[in-house]
Amino acid sequence: MLKDLDITPEDPAELRAVNRLLADEVKALSLKVEQLQHQLHGANRHRFGSKSEGLDQLNLDLQEDAEIVEAAEAQAKAPPPPQDGPAEPEPKRKHSRKPLPDHLDREDEELSPGDDCGQCGGTLRTLGEDVTEELEYVPGRFKVKRIIRPRKACSCCDAIVQAPLPSRPIERGRPGPGLLAHVLVSKYSDHLPLYRLSQIFAREGVDLDRSTMAGWVGRSTALLEPLADAIGRMVRQGAALFADDTPVKMLAPGNKKAKTARVWTYVRDEHAWSGQSPPCAWYQFTVDRKGEHPVSHLSGYKGWVHADGYTGFNGVFGDDKAEEMACMAHVRRKLFDVFSSQGSAIAEQAILRIAALYAIEKEIRGMPPEDRAAIRQARAKPIFDDLEDWLHAQMPKISGKSPLAKAIRYALGRMPKARPYLSNGHLELDNNTAERAVKPVAIGRKNWMFSGSEGGGKAMAIAFTLIETAKLNKVDPQSWLTWVLGRIADHKITQLDQLMPWRYAAQAA
Repeated sequence: MLKDLDITPEDPAELRAVNRLLADEVKALSLKVEQLQHQLHGANRHRFGSKSEGLDQLNLDLQEDAEIVEAAEAQAKAPPPPQDGPAEPEPKRKHSRKPLPDHLDREDEELSPGDDCGQCGGTLRTLGEDVTEELEYVPGRFKVKRIIRPRKACSCCDAIVQAPLPSRPIERGRPGPGLLAHVLVSKYSDHLPLYRLSQIFAREGVDLDRSTMAGWVGRSTALLEPLADAIGRMVRQGAALFADDTPVKMLAPGNKKAKTARVWTYVRDEHAWSGQSPPCAWYQFTVDRKGEHPVSHLSGYKGWVHADGYTGFNGVFGDDKAEEMACMAHVRRKLFDVFSSQGSAIAEQAILRIAALYAIEKEIRGMPPEDRAAIRQARAKPIFDDLEDWLHAQMPKISGKSPLAKAIRYALGRMPKARPYLSNGHLELDNNTAERAVKPVAIGRKNWMFSGSEGGGKAMAIAFTLIETAKLNKVDPQSWLTWVLGRIADHKITQLDQLMPWRYAAQAA
């Protein structure tokens, strides 16, 4: 518009009108520059910056570095202290090494000076010994397990008998339970694509093609699917759960490109309020992000669901359905983005008020629900109410189209749905539990890149359900899956609870 105002009106009224137009144009351009700077800062931070959202971490680090340098310079310039007596020996350096675990195999190598004295020829006697432990690594080894079933004939009736072949994870297949568990954990916990795993095995002289192992993944997860379904039922029996989703690529044959599918996660974790149920994570795979999927996954669930502001979850909530608990971490994140890009004092004040809420949560973690609710009502509710009122008061002071205004509108829209946590000790202030659960999927997709098909995506969801549930219960997923795969083929489907990771941990203990 500025280029259209190349006139020089002489009438004062026209000059005032032109000034108003110029002022509006400058304001619009300034707002646009602010929005673009915010977008650029977000893009640069996402690509190059630290993922931490600590408000003063950078300033603290710089201050600590400066203090260290200043102290070192002062010490260097100071004259050495007078010494009246002999110099004290410097204390020996203390090592913080942890002892090597007792369960590791020990291989002894004894270095003896001999039996005779090298100076006089006398007989040496042992006074003691010094033992130095050295940690060594032996690459994983394959072994072949031979199942021998002799056929025997009766000397009286000529009957021929033979013991039946025991059930195996894959009938007429070569892999044992330990190898299948290793392939699953390598891909879905260590994030190794199967082609890399094939290369690792080739270095050990075993030729296993990627497609062969992909078939093993499909067959073994199909065998484990009832166990994953049982974990899903446990998740939906909780008073509250955490829900989130993340995109993954899925090959679409014929389109010459991949389509964006989704992995949904639902987590039940009651550690924060000393619940007795073991933590569980349930994953589901869908080819798109339609809201019908979480509605289907949580059909019949009437507890609380921690979720972000994605509208696809709206169908989960309502009369005779689940109740919604919003995430204050998302509110804080949007305000932090504005503060980090523009240094807004309003955003900083909002972040500090939210930090006060989290400080209370840190103190009451692990308390019973009743105590948590009482403390929140006494201490957190005044801070929460003040924050909401203060954000309302800031809106008239700022441009409605600025990034800060958008962040505040988002906060004011989500805070009423986050308020239930103040009176319910079973709830958390944020949805970080679910965000931690989708992190393994986000790391994995950077390595194996995509799912080959919808069936492959469902196998991935089953594997993540089992592996991440084991991790939540501090159980080694490979040991547990080896144990399960060796038993599940003959196990009664009505007794799947006996195969859960916490049962395995109890037996191992």
